[in-house]
Amino acid sequence: HGLDRAGAPPVRLGRGPRRHRPLLADVQRRQPSLRAAVAADAAIASRQRGEAWDPTRRVAALGQLIRLALATDAFGALVAYRCQVALLRAGHPVLSGLAHRIAIVWAQVSIGDPVLIAPGLQLPHGQVVIDGFTEIGPGSLIRPFVTIGLAEQDLKGPTIGADVKVGTGAKVIGPVTIADGATVGANAVVVDDVAAGTVVVGAPARPCLLYTSPSPRDLSTSRMPS
Repeated sequence: HGLDRAGAPPVRLGRGPRRHRPLLADVQRRQPSLRAAVAADAAIASRQRGEAWDPTRRVAALGQLIRLALATDAFGALVAYRCQVALLRAGHPVLSGLAHRIAIVWAQVSIGDPVLIAPGLQLPHGQVVIDGFTEIGPGSLIRPFVTIGLAEQDLKGPTIGADVKVGTGAKVIGPVTIADGATVGANAVVVDDVAAGTVVVGAPARPCLLYTSPSPRDLSTSRMPS
């Protein structure tokens, strides 16, 4: 208790304390464009469904975006978040807040303004909370009932690298770093850094030593006890 802010509303620093606004301005400056972000998100979602994605054919691409929003649980919410970011950067905080609410209503996806997500995020389902000055790299996958957020009295959130997988029900709390290609197991609670390519499980999360079953040939040639 005291670490997880999952039940708290996201930090809306655009209307928050003035001392935080330079930090938010830097995040907004580094945000990807709406078109690039949505195109990359759609490419991953389409590939996972075995469907074609060709952004050069605008009418077909628009139809595919609509199809993904209707056929998947959270793609529409992800697009709403991308609109939230674009509207805030364009100086429309009220419309940005409306897009934020649409994402919540659509799939219970709540992502705060200070969050920086690279193009190409996969959200198979909803029920996701991401908050604080958090960064997520391209190609990452976040499953449902995940909280990525803040420790008490600290607005610095996690830094998550590229191609990271976060399992169902996991919590990533505080200014930790999860390096490229790491996997966070279901229901794990991450409060320490995770090295690249590492699988972590448990609460608190620790590296998992993967066990490889011996092949039938290994069993036949091994020395069996008498």
